[in-house]
Amino acid sequence: MPRLGMLRSLWLTRLSKPAAERILYRHVLASRPGRILELGLGMLARTERLLEAAAAGVAEVAYVGIDRFESRTLQDPPGVSLKEAHRRLHDRAKVQLVPGNVDSALARTCNHLGVFDLVVISADNDQRHLPRCWFFLQRVTRPQSTVFVESGTAWTTVSREKIDDLASRSVLQRAG
Repeated sequence: MPRLGMLRSLWLTRLSKPAAERILYRHVLASRPGRILELGLGMLARTERLLEAAAAGVAEVAYVGIDRFESRTLQDPPGVSLKEAHRRLHDRAKVQLVPGNVDSALARTCNHLGVFDLVVISADNDQRHLPRCWFFLQRVTRPQSTVFVESGTAWTTVSREKIDDLASRSVLQRAG
């Protein structure tokens, strides 16, 4: 198991930029999640740091990243290609990358993914697709799982009760 030095740990949790992400790194270092799901990878800087912090706490980290990759539109925030993401992440954890919109990708794969200790939902995701995700996130989390959602420049946690409520709303909305 690789060890994260004291200076690197201090830098991640107190000095890294953007400052709003420090809460994620503190949580990972404190809780030591073995299974991480990230919706929206962006340019991979946050992902690489998350995996670095997680690898310091457990023998093997399983990571699943869902992103649009090459199917990004001009209106989407910048991001990396699927090939680039594999190249940069494959040495850091047991990585599975799933291309597509977050709702359809979760719908296709949630029965095969298992349960996650940590879920990170980026604000870069297309907001039209997020409501449907809660139903599937309900299936891949447990009460002890931590779900972080980025809104603007801040990260907040979503309780299990809120996930259940949002999942129920999405089901009712689809039912009409």
